Amino acid sequence: MPHKAEIRARASQLRAAFETAGAHPVETSVLLPAEVLLDLYGEDIRARAYVTSDSLRGEQMLRPDFTVPVVQMHMDHGAEPARYTYSGEVFRRQEDDSDRANEYTQVGYEVFDRENPAAADAEVFALFQKTLTPLNLRAATGDIGVLKAAVLGLETTDARKRALLRHIWRPRRFRALMDRFSGVTPVPPSRAALLAQDTPMAHEFPVIGMRTTEEISARIDALKDDAAAAPLAEGQVALIDALLGVREAMPFALEHLRDIAVDMPAITEAVFRLKDRMDALAALGVDVEALDFEANYGRTQMEYYDGFVFGFYAADRPDLPPVATGGRYDALTRVLGQGRSIPAVGGVIRPGLMLEVEGAL
Repeated sequence: MPHKAEIRARASQLRAAFETAGAHPVETSVLLPAEVLLDLYGEDIRARAYVTSDSLRGEQMLRPDFTVPVVQMHMDHGAEPARYTYSGEVFRRQEDDSDRANEYTQVGYEVFDRENPAAADAEVFALFQKTLTPLNLRAATGDIGVLKAAVLGLETTDARKRALLRHIWRPRRFRALMDRFSGVTPVPPSRAALLAQDTPMAHEFPVIGMRTTEEISARIDALKDDAAAAPLAEGQVALIDALLGVREAMPFALEHLRDIAVDMPAITEAVFRLKDRMDALAALGVDVEALDFEANYGRTQMEYYDGFVFGFYAADRPDLPPVATGGRYDALTRVLGQGRSIPAVGGVIRPGLMLEVEGAL
């Protein structure tokens, strides 16, 4: 790995370039309140974050990324529009791969601007592409918003839609739910036995755990309602599969999605947004004819993104994580804004990985 001094020097260069592009430099705390992150991501965040606590502030987490604290800062007292840059270390637990770093430096660029979201998307991507041009990286793009729109347009219950939306960033779980909701896989025997009982809570055993009897009964009622719901139509499942299979150069992907939208009109607005973004990218000199678009992209590690997503990869170093990632996170500003929101997009570069790709070991 490159020495920390080299990484810091490269981080300073990147941050200076982002300041030149119009970003205001900001700093965030290294320790973040765990409650906020748990509310956003659920208990899953514990598997990849370092957690500590004290008697005054309760549970704290070592900063797993910068986006949440930067959004909090902006929603508390930021002007509009705003552009920010930052640099510093983030911390991620690595339980499956000892070769992956659990502490590394990120340099970021974030844009909060409600005037023209497509132009802001293009601004961030084009800036990152220009910054990383000497490395000859492969760029990948996607749009979580298209899949979210497709899920919201399914002819099924609101509860099932909420479940699918919650697991968009967990592809295996999402597929398992699609299979169950469409009747491809049966209800698990243990759940079927529970639902077959007329009064499953009619017993004298003590209630053990954190949930009350009322909460357990409500959950059983929800499971019964789900079991009674009609299965997803085969044609709708096929359209979701067709959407997730789109992986082409951006103009061809756009045409493919337009074809799907004929039978799935719920995605029409999201497809229009993709067209606007493509035009904005082209206006900034990005070669969209050679830019990859993958409808399935960004579903495994970008769970606060809800629109445009992108990443830059070293084609000849498949062992490395993406050198840069980013995307749009409008919903996050609504959650942290306590009633206020603003369209927002940004990304991060890992200067240590830049040095590795350059061979500057």
